[in-house]
Amino acid sequence: MEPFAPGHVEFVHRSWPADPAQLTVIRHELAGWLTPLSLTPDETADVVLAVDEAAANVVRHAYGPDESGAVELTLWTEPAEDSASTTLCIEVVDHGHWQPPVERPTEGGRGIPLMSTMSESVLIRYDERGSRVLLRHRIPNAA
Repeated sequence: MEPFAPGHVEFVHRSWPADPAQLTVIRHELAGWLTPLSLTPDETADVVLAVDEAAANVVRHAYGPDESGAVELTLWTEPAEDSASTTLCIEVVDHGHWQPPVERPTEGGRGIPLMSTMSESVLIRYDERGSRVLLRHRIPNAA
């Protein structure tokens, strides 16, 4: 997954502690960063929900109970293949190793389908350095 295609414009890179209390902060900051893109309220809600799910998965699964870690978020835009739109790319990264849920192991399991519904595409990669979730959203260009 090569995140930076020719013509990309990165406008945010930020990191937070992988702590449940930070999810509200992430959602709030993300909504602010999306404002210049002139998304509709529904489009903004879809993007925020998809990113929230990816970040929540980091908080729940990336680090063990005695580990601290981070949720990293990078946002950038790329020109789409058609000239009528731009693609918003958001990458959520952790540097942990997937951990099964400690409590209520039968809960959950809907995150990836939810992200897929809210995004044009979802790419996930796990390796020895952690996991990366790339969410892509098409944004119509202003006429």
